[in-house]
Amino acid sequence: MSAETRDVLILGGGLVGMTLAIGLARAGATVHVVDRDDPAAQTAEGFDGRASAISTASWNLFRHLGLAPLLELKGCAITAIAVNDGLRPGRIDFRPEPQEGSLGRMFANRELRIALFGVAAKEPNIAWHRSSEVVSRERGAHGVSATLGDGSVLRARLMVAAEGRNSPTRDEAGMAVAKWDYRHRAIIAGLAHSKPHEGVAWEIFYPAGPFALLPMLDDAQGRHRSALVWTVAEDDAAGVLRMSDAAFLAEARERMGGVLGEIELAAPRSSYPLGFHHTARIVADRLALAGDAAHGIHPIAGQGLNLGLRDAAALIECVADGMRLGLDPGDAQVLARYERWRASDALMVAIATDGLTRLFGVPGRTASLVRRIGMAGVQRMSPLKRWFMDEARGVSGTLPRLLEPA
Repeated sequence: MSAETRDVLILGGGLVGMTLAIGLARAGATVHVVDRDDPAAQTAEGFDGRASAISTASWNLFRHLGLAPLLELKGCAITAIAVNDGLRPGRIDFRPEPQEGSLGRMFANRELRIALFGVAAKEPNIAWHRSSEVVSRERGAHGVSATLGDGSVLRARLMVAAEGRNSPTRDEAGMAVAKWDYRHRAIIAGLAHSKPHEGVAWEIFYPAGPFALLPMLDDAQGRHRSALVWTVAEDDAAGVLRMSDAAFLAEARERMGGVLGEIELAAPRSSYPLGFHHTARIVADRLALAGDAAHGIHPIAGQGLNLGLRDAAALIECVADGMRLGLDPGDAQVLARYERWRASDALMVAIATDGLTRLFGVPGRTASLVRRIGMAGVQRMSPLKRWFMDEARGVSGTLPRLLEPA
């Protein structure tokens, strides 16, 4: 059984893959999206408890794609970012001017999925193959195809791997990946707290890893909430997850220094391992990588999803511009432009997050003193703070049209 040939075949229907599909569809391309997961399970309450910071540029993308009205009331504005070294004196406060708006918005991943899946299900240019397993892939001179577990064969002109860090499409294509394991694990939890967060995201650095408190909307009972992302050594993770709720909260309270007052758990704990990977190339014959299939970074600056959304915006523009010129979506010129556009940005973000992880992971008073002196310098230098804020908001460099203000 063979389905119609479409312009683009996206393997992976997560946050990046589905955003890419909607953008391409709105640009006039026809798209197959294949995802092995069940969307109902992915949007169930408490599915994974994760939350994501959506940068200013990524929010512009959602506005252009018509997603903003569905998400406007679901996210919490990040009004400032406070960076501190182990609660010692001195910190950096990143706070934009009132006319500049927020530094981004925090969303539960579940809310992002609900919005994306709802739009994709109604988009006539998207053929969404849910709960489907790809058993083989083919790329030829004139097109690509994927065979599903039920025998269906999906054909297109360009294949996009958006399956995440362990992308089988990338590995099957033999694309080299530089990677290492940080030997750390991120512990995720939802906290309710007595003091309002006032939209401030806290990044408190300890030698074992960062301790991040990310502002979320108040819950239905009016409780103030934040998402906790606590990085611990891999050897300690199992013990942290086995702690009683009271013991876990006591450990968290000690690391927070009372910035949010009294705390209680508002969502179950979960965890995931932390590693780094970066591909030397993000394109091959009729193949493009996007999101975590191309680059996986430490969550230290909350840029992982935003990096993938920038991939999506750039690829949408490259394919749409190429098609207007009569080029095949899988044409080598289209893919070369995409790779040139994304290579330097992705590499610089990857290097920066890895460097921060290692810098703040150096133990000892001397190392802490050096870091705090550097942070004090950044705090006093407005141009440098402006550069860091522009990077966090995703508004630096040459932007795809979809990342510019709507």
